[in-house]
Amino acid sequence: MTATAPSLTALAAGWCALSVLHDRIEARVERALQGGHDLSVREFSLLEVLSRQHNGEGGHLQMHQVANAVVLSQSATTRLVSRLEDRGLLSRYLCPTDRRGIYTDVTPSGLALLEAARPTHGAALREALDEARQDETLRPLVEAVEALGTAGRPS
Repeated sequence: MTATAPSLTALAAGWCALSVLHDRIEARVERALQGGHDLSVREFSLLEVLSRQHNGEGGHLQMHQVANAVVLSQSATTRLVSRLEDRGLLSRYLCPTDRRGIYTDVTPSGLALLEAARPTHGAALREALDEARQDETLRPLVEAVEALGTAGRPS
């Protein structure tokens, strides 16, 4: 198979379309979150992931799990956690059963900000998808994203 084979060209076009959709969504959501809540998309994602932790078995995430969930390197995630901790939105404490482990929790201020930002995030996401739906190339991807969003929900 050569680099110009139709299947590779189609695959590259699909990847390009996915990248365009991601960039459009992220830019729209970033503007909305920054403008309304002084939060970046990454900060919002981190608060969202950490807000789902619980005190039961396996309820707290290790830093590498958090990094995977927010799609950042472990060092970038640590820097992001530090920035949000400096803003009073997160706190860190030692794991009670393993003193080597450090947990990160969302503070009440962080939860309040997250709660306020969720509608902004949702509206910006909806607007970005509605706009992208107008592009024939992106329409199937928008439909796939929407289908993923409803998967597993009761009808």
